[in-house]
Amino acid sequence: MSTQRQARAVRLGPRSLAALALVSAVGVAAFGWPFLAPPTSRIGAHAQDAPWLFAGLLVLLVAVVAAAISESGLGPKAVALLGVLAATGAALRPIGAGTAGIEPMFFLMVLSGRVLGPGFGFVLGSVTMFASALLTGGVGPWLPFQMLAMGWFAMGAGLLPGPDRLRGRAELALLAAYGFLAAFAYGTVMNLAGWPFMSALASNVAFDPHAAVAVNLARFLAYCLATSLGWDLGRAVVTVVLTLALGPAVLRALRRATRRAAFETQVTFDAPR
Repeated sequence: MSTQRQARAVRLGPRSLAALALVSAVGVAAFGWPFLAPPTSRIGAHAQDAPWLFAGLLVLLVAVVAAAISESGLGPKAVALLGVLAATGAALRPIGAGTAGIEPMFFLMVLSGRVLGPGFGFVLGSVTMFASALLTGGVGPWLPFQMLAMGWFAMGAGLLPGPDRLRGRAELALLAAYGFLAAFAYGTVMNLAGWPFMSALASNVAFDPHAAVAVNLARFLAYCLATSLGWDLGRAVVTVVLTLALGPAVLRALRRATRRAAFETQVTFDAPR
């Protein structure tokens, strides 16, 4: 088994890590503000404005992260690979139109993040979701939340242990387990993006700005069970099945492309003779 260090399309530097930490912190606040704001806070009075405020802020912050990562070494070869993978992921998303959680793009994000690293994974997840929204007409205030959540999803695969040593069935099992759990996590955080604004449609499980955190947490869990459990389970199962069935071939192709691209090879010029 080879222990050669795995090449990364993007190496995160201090500036990229700081920008990524900032956007993640703001993202946590954007998704989790119903549980962070006390019942006496005036935030609840402006709940209907929150998605637009956070959406605009997240767009700017995701752009900052993408720019910072680009400065860390997103060269022409990495941009070309990013374009191919993002286009493929965007094309995969409409398959099944999300029916019963049939969303095959998720397994590609897991495998790409695993091979190409967390920095590339975050950019790929965000760009893929943006491209798929343009393709399917799904542009709205929810899109920045989807871009950030998918960026986290793909980045997490790049942070899994043992990228230089773990291969074969053990690696596939790890990726399948991660894909299963992360598919549920994606659905849960996206529920958080819309749940506080559903009071007119589902009052018994909707966010109550005057209730305690424990009460709202119980309401949110009931909302997830009632509206998205089957969808998230379907997404998780599809991700596992595709990872186990197509994972070996896709991983080999991605690693072969990474080796041929030689992302980390420094360009040198010979002196004229």
